[in-house]
Amino acid sequence: MAGKLTAAQGSGILLVTANVGSLFEDPEHLQKTWLREFYQTVQTHRPHFLAVHCQEVGGKNYEASMSHVDIFVKELLSSDAMKEYSRARVYLDENYKSQEHFTYKWSRKGFIRTRWALADCAFDLVNIHLFHDASNLVAWEGTPSIYSRCRHKALRYVLDRITDERYERLPYFVFGDFNFRLDSKPVIQSRLCPSCVLQVFKSDENDQLSKLTFRELGNDQKLILQLEKKLFNYVNQDIFREDNGTSLLEFDNEPSAFRGLLHELEIAFPPSYPYSEDSDQGSEYMNTRLPAWCDRILMSPSARDMVVTPENDEKSIVYDHIGPNVCMGDHKVTTETPPTSSLCVFVQLFFVATDSLGGMFVCFFLFYLFKHVSM
Repeated sequence: MAGKLTAAQGSGILLVTANVGSLFEDPEHLQKTWLREFYQTVQTHRPHFLAVHCQEVGGKNYEASMSHVDIFVKELLSSDAMKEYSRARVYLDENYKSQEHFTYKWSRKGFIRTRWALADCAFDLVNIHLFHDASNLVAWEGTPSIYSRCRHKALRYVLDRITDERYERLPYFVFGDFNFRLDSKPVIQSRLCPSCVLQVFKSDENDQLSKLTFRELGNDQKLILQLEKKLFNYVNQDIFREDNGTSLLEFDNEPSAFRGLLHELEIAFPPSYPYSEDSDQGSEYMNTRLPAWCDRILMSPSARDMVVTPENDEKSIVYDHIGPNVCMGDHKVTTETPPTSSLCVFVQLFFVATDSLGGMFVCFFLFYLFKHVSM
């Protein structure tokens, strides 16, 4: 029942992924900006089917911030931008007082899978959040890093689960915060600091690596990069924005391990993380991590065949960020909009399945909206 998405079936789908943890730390300012940019995107593309995958709903301090979640959801559903939609499905875990059932304990990582039948085609949507880099120094020590290897195992686990024999195998879209990072040591040595002198600092207490500095050759020995556990202070952020940072994509190697299993459209937007949370610095990166394309929309080969047809090639699909020049939190929102002749009409929700990654639990917000279209 895979089917094709054809013009006769409707006029638009929009896939959105957003790590929204920052929004609940500053709901008065960040949420308003985020919602405004999101509404503008919806009104620009006017999709018939809208799927929003969010991660870190409620923020890191969920007990204090969970009250803001209801306001956030109600604002979304009641906004003028959503009035054309006749149906909505929202999946959200906010019972934080339940020690047995609340999925936000210890970690915010995992995945949720939903299955959809739209007209004569069916497919799965998978909201995913993989492990982050806990330390810049540890990430520097190996290529691929230990964090990259953990993400590889976790994503392999997810793909095995959604393609096993328990349910009919269907085309699938996987979008969320993959936490994919650039290969730290190669990108620093060959692109960011190619002619610098490296100085290594270790802790007096335990002789552990505590800091790396990279300085220019010459008498002035200008500091180019300082690297600590949670510090990535690079002298020139323009390299991440010039030509959308695409010269650095050669160091974006984590997805390559799944070539043939997952397809991604051409990236033509800057790294999506870690953006400044200062409302006056919407296009600046925080000096905490090496900027990377963490937030992605990937698809199985059969899903690609649903949206990429001889009539609509990949270039007709919009794969981009929302709010490139305003503060959207530490992650920019990533969207994908197939061409207008590849739009779907909602028919029936099959099931919702949640799972964990080897003991790492899931807490996601899934938001789906549908316009009524005569069949």
